[in-house]
Parts: sequence; structure tokens; C-alpha cells
Amino acid sequence: MAIKMLLFLCISALLSTSSLSQRHSPLNTAFYRKSCPRFEQIMEETTTNKQITSPTTAAATLRLFFHDCFVGGCDASVLVSSTPFNKAERDAEINLSLPGDGFDVVVRAKTALELSCPGIVSCSDILAVAARNLVVQTGGPFYPVKLGRKDSFVSKASLVEGNLPRPTMPMDQIIKIFESRGFSIQEMVALSGAHTIGFSHCKEFNSDLYNYNKTSQADPSYNPRFAQALKDACSNSQKDPTLSVFNDIMTPNKFDNMYYQNLPKGLGLLSSDRGLFSDPRTRIHVEEYVRDQNAFFKAFASAMQKLSEHGVKIGKHGEIRHRCDAFNN
Repeated sequence: MAIKMLLFLCISALLSTSSLSQRHSPLNTAFYRKSCPRFEQIMEETTTNKQITSPTTAAATLRLFFHDCFVGGCDASVLVSSTPFNKAERDAEINLSLPGDGFDVVVRAKTALELSCPGIVSCSDILAVAARNLVVQTGGPFYPVKLGRKDSFVSKASLVEGNLPRPTMPMDQIIKIFESRGFSIQEMVALSGAHTIGFSHCKEFNSDLYNYNKTSQADPSYNPRFAQALKDACSNSQKDPTLSVFNDIMTPNKFDNMYYQNLPKGLGLLSSDRGLFSDPRTRIHVEEYVRDQNAFFKAFASAMQKLSEHGVKIGKHGEIRHRCDAFNN
């Protein structure tokens, strides 16, 4: 009798643990199959058309997605506009340089989806799928995106600082930000590969080009010819803050492993990029991705899946916004 009771308790514990994990992982890839059957088609059409019209859309959306997920989870909080009563995330200093194409592709998709299935699809699901589609459209790996996120009730600029890695941060601090969200060093290096597309403004790296230290004007980790080319490209950046340079100068519009190939040659644009090769904890993974693009693609796809489920809101903890830039009430 005692053995039967023990078995019953063990089975009950297993069942409750299973149901608990299911409750904590409610997302699934078929979430809109019945409620919005054209969801995938509309997303594919919208992202394709936008990327053809504006080739910077992929990098812009990917960066927008990172900035959303790293502050409070993947909940579309970064899309909310400020009001006289609330300074929202998108107006935090680090987010002011987020390109408009990322916001625009989400608005276009939301508009089309509201016509097809009003009040059904969250802005956070739209952003997650848009980022995946645009990675694929620029040559990167496909990965499944589970759906069913709700949109946040909160978006505050004051919550941003310290939660997003900055290119000027020491590697220890960047690693700590990723590890605090459950990401390993390898996953961090793989996600950094998003810099294989897109651009950065000169102000993000100007301090590495001029008066770096007493013995060197530019950071010596730069290839000297590259440093000079950057100085030429950014010479007018004080007057024109919009001046920018491609993160990957070799294949800037193609999602590949060229970003990693650039690092051993001193062609990493940002201090945080070059730091990946100078730090032994991260260099081992950089060297793997230099040798094997498939290994990078596999690691990036896995890390993006994990990121897309970070801190998601479900049930009463979120809402389906009518428009992505404003709470429903």
C-alpha cells in the first residue's frame, strides 16, 4: 500500500510539473491557424515588399527586436510612443537611433492583419516574425517562431539604461547583461553575428578613431587602413550626426559569416565587435564561426528562437493592441 501511495505521489508530481511547464510555455507555431489563417502569408508579403523597397529594413527590424526583448521581454514595449504623461522606451537615449524602417514594417503588417482578422494578432508576434522573415530574406537561416505573445501594458524610458549592451562597454559587462537573461557566451557571440547586416552611426565609434590614448590616435586593434577610411567617412559627423558606416564592409546586405571573418583582420567596426576577437572567452566561438558558416547559422537560429520567447506576456499580463504605438486605454 505504501509503495502504491509513493508511486501515486511521484506520478502526481510529474503530471503537475508537466502541466506547470506547459502553462509557462504556452506559445506554439500554429497559434493563428484558425483565428487568422492568412497570418503567415500577410507577414511574408509585407516583409518582402518592404525589404525590396528599403533594403535597410532587415537590419533595422532585427535591431528593433533585440532592443524590445532585452528590456522587459519580447512584448512590443519598444513600439509605444511617448505621451505628455509617459516617456516611453523608444525615447530612451540609446533607442533614438533605431531606424524608422523597423517600426514601419510592423505598422504595415499590423494594418494588413487588422483588415484580415481584427483584434487577433499581437504587435509582439508581428515583430518576432518580421525579424525572422527578414533574416531569411537576406540569406540567413530559417527558424520556427512560436506565437501567442501579448503586448505589454508598460513602456518606460527609465527601464532601458543598463539593460541594453552598448558598443563601448567592456566585455565583462556585456557578458553579464546576456548571462542575466540566461544566454551563454556562445549564444551572445552568435547573436552578435546580426552585425553582418546593417550600419552604425559614426558617433558610436568616433572615440576609437581620435585621441584614443597618449601613444595612438586610433584604437590599435583597428586595421590602420580601415581606421583611416573610417576617419574619412566620418570626418563631417559633428555637423551631420546621420553619417554612418556598414557594420560589415565586405558584404553589408548579405546575412553570412563575413562579420566574423572581418574580426581577425582588424575590420570590426565597433569596440564590442573587436572585443569578441581579443577576449579569449569569446574568440574561440568567433574562430568557429569563421571556419564554419553552417555552425554560425545553426547557433544563431537557436539563440534567436530562445530570445524570441524571453519574458513574453500571456493571459491577463498583456493585451492585443489595436495599434502598435499606443496602449488600448
